Amino acid sequence: MASTRSCLICTWGISKMPETENSWRGTTSRTSCPFTTTQAAPSRTQHFKQSIMFMHESRLKGEGCLVHCLAGVSRSVTLVVAYIMTVTGLGWQQALAAVKAARPCAGPNVGFQQQLQDFEATQAAEFRKWFQMEYKDNPFDDEAHIQDLLSRASEVRGGRRTPPPDSV
Repeated sequence: MASTRSCLICTWGISKMPETENSWRGTTSRTSCPFTTTQAAPSRTQHFKQSIMFMHESRLKGEGCLVHCLAGVSRSVTLVVAYIMTVTGLGWQQALAAVKAARPCAGPNVGFQQQLQDFEATQAAEFRKWFQMEYKDNPFDDEAHIQDLLSRASEVRGGRRTPPPDSV
């Protein structure tokens, strides 16, 4: 099993990823983000900055970054949506629509959706300012790429120009 995982890491160019303790030892760099699964959990937005930095620095180095949780549906999606919100001017619903265009099963639970709403309302602008100061020369045109992704996803769904339905 470990050799299969290592092979997948090599195949996809993933050399850094958040993960649990002791797995993949010696094959990758890792970071850990304690993110709870309960819907009534306290806000975990304090972990967003560390995750955003890790994802972006991996991209800047040309490395892949696998963001995962048990099913790849809720926790990991929430972190990726927060990243997209930070590197673009998109709100949480647009960022989630982009993730769903690439991963249709994406669907943060109600608690994580609330945290994304709260993040958008109270912290996203501050995070964007921090991000622009920290990474002045951002080489990526993420917002244009996401708009292109959403446009192509819309065409695949039959020309509708609305994002896929939320899991709200």
